[in-house]
Amino acid sequence: MTITATKPAPRTLGPEHSPLSPLSIDDVTVAYHRRPVLWDVDYDAPAASLVGVIGPNGAGKSTLIKAVLGLVPLASGRIEIFGHAAKQQRRRIGYVPQRESVDWDFPVSALEVVLMGRYGRIGWFKRIGRAHREAALSALAQVGLADLAGRQISQLSGGQQQRVFLARALAQEADLYLMDEPFAGVDAATERTIVDILRRLRREGKTCLVVHHDIQSVREYFDHVLLLNMRIVAAGPTDSTFTAENLKKTYGGRLTFMDQAGAALAQSVGSGAT
Repeated sequence: MTITATKPAPRTLGPEHSPLSPLSIDDVTVAYHRRPVLWDVDYDAPAASLVGVIGPNGAGKSTLIKAVLGLVPLASGRIEIFGHAAKQQRRRIGYVPQRESVDWDFPVSALEVVLMGRYGRIGWFKRIGRAHREAALSALAQVGLADLAGRQISQLSGGQQQRVFLARALAQEADLYLMDEPFAGVDAATERTIVDILRRLRREGKTCLVVHHDIQSVREYFDHVLLLNMRIVAAGPTDSTFTAENLKKTYGGRLTFMDQAGAALAQSVGSGAT
């Protein structure tokens, strides 16, 4: 008797997920060397929103971004972008990595880095046309670096390097943006530039998930938050979700953090935020 193996039907998202969501994460677990880093993460990102991904070191924030990008394998679960498998929607995702993960000594100019964001539209090993070059220059202009297009990235300041990678993401003309600590170690001018661009992207109907470490600016920068510590502790509108109780659950009652959290919440209340 011959037994014929049948290919299992593709797993679909649970009914609690919307196919209209920019990002749907369904019961995702990621493990490194059999040790879970993310566990049963279930989340739908709201459309046209700025989402702050908040949590302690080692909570899995960067891993979550990498899982959506397909840079780390899933132990279980499924991720969809606008109702389709994430790997089929890669062109619709813009990515800003951590500065520490980039080799800044690589001999390439700012413009060449930004042009990498156009490869999904150009195709590998194809000639870069005028329209793509103009799009890259426009992206550099949006981050205030048009006059440094020919500068080697190793000769740029930390803030300028971060702007270059933000410009690369803008050049992708994406619908969903994933940013891994874009505010880390930047100067005040760069921080203002990033905030202005995030708000413009939201006005254009884009969704941005931003890994963020400075809790004192969460209420000012984000309209939604995702509080993460291996599992999702809480997620929702900032006004109702970014609370002292949820922060304590997320950070495990770390005193130094809770002092900062108390100050941030007191400041927001004093300024009239609800």
